[in-house]
Amino acid sequence: MWVGACTSSIGTWMQIVAQSWLIYRLSHSKFLLALDQFLAGLPIFLFSLIGGVIADRVDRRRVLLGSQYVQMASAATLTFLVGTHVVHVWQILCLSFVSGFAQAFGGPAYSALIPTLVEKEDMPNAIALNSIQFNLAVTVGPALAGQALARLGETWCFGLNALSFLAPVISLLIIKARFLPQKTGESILASLKKGIKFARRQPSMEALIVLAFCMTFLAMPTRTYFPVFVKDIFHRGPETFGNLLSLMGIGSIIGSLAMAGVGNARGKGRIALGGLIVLGSGIVGFGVSRLLPVSGAMLVVVGASMMAVFAMVNSLVQLITTNEMRGRVMSVYNFAFRGGMPMGNLFSGWLARYFAVPMIVSVNGLLLIVLAIYFFAVQRRVAAL
Repeated sequence: MWVGACTSSIGTWMQIVAQSWLIYRLSHSKFLLALDQFLAGLPIFLFSLIGGVIADRVDRRRVLLGSQYVQMASAATLTFLVGTHVVHVWQILCLSFVSGFAQAFGGPAYSALIPTLVEKEDMPNAIALNSIQFNLAVTVGPALAGQALARLGETWCFGLNALSFLAPVISLLIIKARFLPQKTGESILASLKKGIKFARRQPSMEALIVLAFCMTFLAMPTRTYFPVFVKDIFHRGPETFGNLLSLMGIGSIIGSLAMAGVGNARGKGRIALGGLIVLGSGIVGFGVSRLLPVSGAMLVVVGASMMAVFAMVNSLVQLITTNEMRGRVMSVYNFAFRGGMPMGNLFSGWLARYFAVPMIVSVNGLLLIVLAIYFFAVQRRVAAL
């Protein structure tokens, strides 16, 4: 599963780089860059709760296979449109929404499937190792995309992503999960309410969900505006864009390895909040920097601290949750975690009409630091975990 997911993630990141570059090349619009990210994340925000119910009722492998097929078809369609030179921005935005819809059901199923492949005591390590595959892809995918964009063009990035979905499909057909859902006569709404009630009854779960939403709302616009920094501030091309994403990916691998090494350590809440302060500081440093080497160094810090925070918060949520409720609880968590991305991007896209992008990024970093201090000093449920 690790190998299949990593291969697909590399292809996905190649498309993310090429797609952002293509939109900015066609429109030179900061708002459309943010709108693309918003439309990709909006279905996850709208439908992931239902996806969580489905993940607890249907074989999670089957849900994931359906998600992979839809995303593969979306990438293949974009390959055709770009290759035949008939692509328009509205088509890219529509396909982003379609892929996001597939991820709304695949995401909770994947999050619920991974812990069932290992014993409970190994779960934090498994989550960290799963983060490593994703962030290895964040390192390799953008670097390959930068080279492919410069030498071969956008079409190759989209086509290779379509092919990469074959890897997780093969993996899902091979593995055997230990969890099989029980048949139930409950309605989807009743099952969803039960999952939300379970999450609300757990100590600190609400605080973790609020924290997840706020940190993605404030942190993710930084990555969205990489094309703006590359073209308008550093005056470079797509290779630099890919390199910046790769540097952030290298930091993420470092953070994931550190979390895997820590394993099932005590004080996960304090580690997460400390990482949030470092994350905010790194984003502020990137926002104010006008030197490419300094900005690259800041992105390594951002990647490492972001992954440390995400891995720790995810581990806390997974450890609190029972296997029978895992799909629904993870869908609530993903509703907040993934929902913060489109909302943050849309809001920052609106702000970009009135303020400079570096200022928006820097203020977001400062707000992340304030958020961590609040959870340390006032709302101490997370810090006590």
